[in-house]
Amino acid sequence: MQMDDPIDFSLYLVTDRSLLAGKTYLETLEQALIGGVTVVQIREKDSDTAEFLQIAQESKAICDRYKVPLIINDRIDIALAVDARGVHLGQSDMPINVARKLMPEGSIIGISCNSVDEVCRARESKADYVGLGSVWDTQTKRLTKVPIGVRGLGVMLEALDGSEIKAVAIGGIKSTNLARLIHGSWSHTSHGLDGVAVVSDIVAAPDPKKAAQLLKSTFIACKKAALSFDRTSLWSRDEILDKAITIMEGVRTLNPVIHQITNVVVSNQSANITLALGASPIMATAPEEMSDLAKLSGALLINIGTLRAESLEGMRKGGYYGNAAKKPVVLDPVGVGASDFRKSFVNELLNSWQPSVIKGNAGELAVLAGSSEAASRGVDSTAGFKDPVSFVKQLARKERCIILLTGETDYISDGKRVFALKNGHPLLGKITGSGCMLGSCVASYCAAANILVKAVDIEGKLTRGGDFLSAAIGAVLTLTIASELAATRKDIGIGSFVSILIDEVAALQPETVRRLAKVEEIE
Repeated sequence: MQMDDPIDFSLYLVTDRSLLAGKTYLETLEQALIGGVTVVQIREKDSDTAEFLQIAQESKAICDRYKVPLIINDRIDIALAVDARGVHLGQSDMPINVARKLMPEGSIIGISCNSVDEVCRARESKADYVGLGSVWDTQTKRLTKVPIGVRGLGVMLEALDGSEIKAVAIGGIKSTNLARLIHGSWSHTSHGLDGVAVVSDIVAAPDPKKAAQLLKSTFIACKKAALSFDRTSLWSRDEILDKAITIMEGVRTLNPVIHQITNVVVSNQSANITLALGASPIMATAPEEMSDLAKLSGALLINIGTLRAESLEGMRKGGYYGNAAKKPVVLDPVGVGASDFRKSFVNELLNSWQPSVIKGNAGELAVLAGSSEAASRGVDSTAGFKDPVSFVKQLARKERCIILLTGETDYISDGKRVFALKNGHPLLGKITGSGCMLGSCVASYCAAANILVKAVDIEGKLTRGGDFLSAAIGAVLTLTIASELAATRKDIGIGSFVSILIDEVAALQPETVRRLAKVEEIE
């Protein structure tokens, strides 16, 4: 490999001999290279110079055989001694401009970054690539800074827009969370990841070749999925309404199981509304069940209305296994602004797994967006947005999912288009749990949308690719139109409204939805 040959950063192996599982270091390295590793970084924090040099020389010989570039961590003297392709520096190591003078012309110099400021300095110093992380907690390195999370990674990538600097994520990355990582890395920017740095998922694997092959193929598939064209942008308002009605009918014929970790105050209402739609509810919180339930269910609803110790781990694992099983996950961050604990926990969830839809009122979604424009009191929103259309569009782009902003007018966006829905009756705001019931409707419709899609290639995707925009629109129309019909009953009151609402949802016909729907595409 020549010094001026371009580097493929897609699968970047960082070595750690302490993690070896049954094979020697050199056997593991060679198997990883055969499996598809494209860059190797030798990291020897505890070795003396003589030992480090020997390991680097042996590694270089194997890497040369497979025409894979070798990077040395920290030690420029070792890199020079073995004619390595480059060095990787930490924030407290030698400055990039000094290292550039010492290394041969054409050498690659990378640097670890944990913040936007550090990325900006790396850009000013003309680094060839940046290692962004740690994304998640990792056992291979003692962390001195808080993990940036997937959402933090998106902000750091944005700082690279317009540059040719390559970006590699590192920290807790495995084949099982790679789809979430790649999907989330396009949250803010078109400057996606050029690669992922992996340690334990290869070094500690019983079969390093197979582990590398899986990581490489997953990375390629995930990038392809993240960049794939979304055909919903071509559909007209009427076509989307047609698809929403098709999904409505699909719920009734497919009878999907809807797993719900939800607000205990309204769990009975949520279960009943799910049955009225034609779906089948299962209300379970035990983390031990999450893997099995993800395979069984058509979708997962996570509603944080009543956070309890026994449900926290269930929410963490539920979303993770939902993504792994390619099932839609709906997040209802009820009252997220009520406490720092709720804010912190929802942030943790969103860095752990990817929702297909986030549903909330103005106060709740403002917290997720880091905005102070819309206020909340407990679970209620007390103010809205001056420009809700721009807000939902921007938040959908940021979170890389469908955003449903509830209110007198409901706004739904996929980050490209925004729809305003104006059905509904004031009695919905007078009862406990109308928003929670809407979450059950959204999850039920997303399940049917995911099942109905005729997906040929789902590798690298977090779902089968269901039309969740139409699903969310259909769910809102079902509940709000049913509320209008329920309110026409004689002697209706707050108490009787709930049961009649559920009856109307069960009886609602597609032609009624089409006739009464007040849906407008705003942009």
